[in-house]
Amino acid sequence: MKLFQTSRIKTGPMVCTALLLSIGLNAACMADTDNKHAINLPPSANLIYTIKARQSGIPLSGEASVNWQLSEKKYSIVTETRAMLVGKILDASSTGTVDNYGLAPDKFVEKRFRKNESITRFERSGANKLISFSESTEQYPITGGEQDRTSATWQLVAMARAAGEKFKAGSEWKMFVAGRRDAEPWTFKVIQKESISTALGEFATIHIIKAPPPDSKDQQLELWLAPAMEWYPVRLRFSDADGDYVEQSIGQIKK
Repeated sequence: MKLFQTSRIKTGPMVCTALLLSIGLNAACMADTDNKHAINLPPSANLIYTIKARQSGIPLSGEASVNWQLSEKKYSIVTETRAMLVGKILDASSTGTVDNYGLAPDKFVEKRFRKNESITRFERSGANKLISFSESTEQYPITGGEQDRTSATWQLVAMARAAGEKFKAGSEWKMFVAGRRDAEPWTFKVIQKESISTALGEFATIHIIKAPPPDSKDQQLELWLAPAMEWYPVRLRFSDADGDYVEQSIGQIKK
């Protein structure tokens, strides 16, 4: 599978065609079974968080909402983060279906503070199944299990709910994730069990971290999942290399 994984790094139709000619259809563009995990998707809910943040060097506080909806074989995730004085600092949504790999996004839209809206599309029909971006010309083949930056958290929740005792400290959970301009492999590492305080009370949680490679300036993500609360994320922290961050702590869960 190493040859196939290399082909996923900034590839496109011409590269995939060349691979097809040299190593054959099944070897080049078949589904990557390493991306397939048992999943158990959580029930629909609207999660409301209090936030503290720093954006463009400005300290902020406010509220965030994550509306997770699952209906038959379709899902939607709509997130909104608002800060006092400046208004919205993040709007994002992910919509798609559910397949044998879990969440299968069709479209990911993100509008960040002082940045243009970006649209990432997962074209799943036709001969060339590709991920494409409004912010760049990069393209990646779809082989199964690919996520966007919003769906990745909920795919991880579904993996955790299904994994049982395998979801333990030191274990790693991988997926291929598309952002605003490109896509890359993500590795989530389970750190430890932690007890945290929130507006809803004390929770026993599992602390997980997704860190970028050492030479990357990409965003770092930390999550605290609460098994007693359907494994919903009760705390999240997004950190940028420039020191900006957004930390969310659960305040309400509406089902």
